[in-house]
Order: sequence, then structure tokens, then C-alpha cells
Amino acid sequence: MSRTCDVLGIGLNATDTLLLVREFPPYAGKVPFEREMLSPGGQVATAIVACARLGLRAKYIGTIGDDLRGQIQRESLEGTGVDTSSVIVRQDCPNQTAYIVIDERTGERTVLWQRAECLRLLPSEIRNEDVAGSKLLHIDGYDIDAAAYAASVARHHGIPVSVDVDAVYPGFEAVLRHVDYLVAGSGWPAKFTGEVDPFLALGELQREYGMRVAAMTLGDEGSLALYQDRWYYSPAFDVHCADTTGAGDVFHGAFCYAMLSGMDMQAALDFSNAAAALNCTEIGARGHIPFRDEVMNLIAAALSGRVSRRGAVHIAERASCKVAPASAANP
Repeated sequence: MSRTCDVLGIGLNATDTLLLVREFPPYAGKVPFEREMLSPGGQVATAIVACARLGLRAKYIGTIGDDLRGQIQRESLEGTGVDTSSVIVRQDCPNQTAYIVIDERTGERTVLWQRAECLRLLPSEIRNEDVAGSKLLHIDGYDIDAAAYAASVARHHGIPVSVDVDAVYPGFEAVLRHVDYLVAGSGWPAKFTGEVDPFLALGELQREYGMRVAAMTLGDEGSLALYQDRWYYSPAFDVHCADTTGAGDVFHGAFCYAMLSGMDMQAALDFSNAAAALNCTEIGARGHIPFRDEVMNLIAAALSGRVSRRGAVHIAERASCKVAPASAANP
């Protein structure tokens, strides 16, 4: 079958209301906000926009409300060249929304979100030919039945599956059985496995479910991956951070690009970290999704010493050791 797109994303989108404050208030406190803005986001939708910005033929499938927030989301996707021909618009249904409070001192954010039940994506709404026509499928786990179905179709057609997950969903094992690239949020491996040591948690996940790559983002300490019985660690890039919203989503989009481009694992993590860092330099989940040349320039600046990198020495030291095949032992 001919491939109609390089990467297909199936999962969440959201339109955020951003509130910028000089500093986050204490519990039950009160502070004025400096600025308010509407901004499109959502983990899979933003990752797919990042793929398109990096030069991939990208397609998004998900449900979108028929309100103003849904219109903003559609315009954002289409404006960056994403194929939205299979997007499903729900009538008389509000789009997923989030209120995000951003601390201007650090760029860190607190998220309050809501998604109406009428937005739930069903397996029957996913066309097999859309999945089979891609080179890589990127999903999340929120609509678990739809995610599991799409992943199973991809596995049947020999299409690799990438997953972004940061919450524990009941029945998520049905998705993990079909995953090639697991890149979890920083706290997820511990929540899912009960093992707080990230090395042991990722090793357990790979041993149990057989994914090609078991990886996780580490916030401002970078990212960690287990691939072919070896650990890979990439420190974060030290940039002026205006807003961390969407950093993980852009990381996933860049990682999909790296896998399709044939990068080795160390280069893939560095590339993804750099793309995520650049997005943090502006406000919003898609504040500054970079082009490929921008990412490569940041990597080059770090190699020349013009940009520093921020990592965790204890993680780097452990990651420098090779691990035994099929083992979750402490390296």
C-alpha cells in the first residue's frame, strides 16, 4: 500500500486559556494576572504540528467541538499544513479546554482541564486505510479503546507505534502490547509499575511488553531511554524558559521525526530535547515549534559551548553503563 502520510496522530487536542502571573499565588491566595490569551494545544495534536513543522507529511485524527475553541484548533492545524481530512467535528459539543496558569519567573505552569464525554473517539470512527497509509502512528491513551484499536491495526500492517502517556489509564496494557516507542512523562513509569527508580521501571516495562524503545522525559533534566540493551541519556538544553506548556508534546513530535529520519538513539534524544527547549522560549503549547534548522543550530551551539546543557550527574553516570539483555537490573 502506498503511504499517504509520514506520521498519523490519533488522540487529544485542546484549546487553552493561558493566564500569565508574575508569581504563582499561595494556596487560597489571590494575585492579578498580567495577560490572557487563547492558544491551541493538546498532546497528540501539538506533536503532529511539530512533525509538520519539521517537514513531515502529517495527518491528525481526533474529535473537535463545533465551538470557537474548536475553530481555533482546526485553523491552527490546517495553518501548519496538517491533513485534517479525517477530523471529526462533534455537533453541539464544546472542544476540550484547559486553563493554564503560567509563572513568569520560571515558565512553569499549572493546568486545569476539561473534556466533555461527547468528544470521546470510538474505534469504529477510525478508518483502517488511514492507519495503513502512514509510516508511523503516534497516539496517547485517553480514549483507550480507540488507541488500542489503532495500535493493533498499525501492528498488523507492520507500522511502528509511538505513544505519549503521562497518566495511568485502566486497561492501558492493551495499548502497550502494540507499542514500539514508549516515551512517557517523568512520573508515569513509577505510577504504572510501582517502581520509583526510573532505570528499573523502564527496564520492567520493556521486559514485560517488548517495546523497541522504553523512554521517558525528565523535565529540566532531559530524557532517558533504554534501547537495544543500552541506556541513553540526553541532558536538557539551557534556554530562557518563558513557558513549559507543550514541551513534552513537541519532544514527541521531534522524536517521531528522528525515528523516521533514521537518527541513532543518542542523536534522537538530543534532537528532541532541543526542539522541546526551543518551544519553551515563547508562550503557549505551540509557542515556538521550531524548524529543523533551528534545532540543529541549537545543538551546534551546545557543542561549541555557546549554550549550556542541564543534566543530572547521577543519571548520566548510571546511563553510561551497559545493561544485560532482557534485564531490569540496576546498571
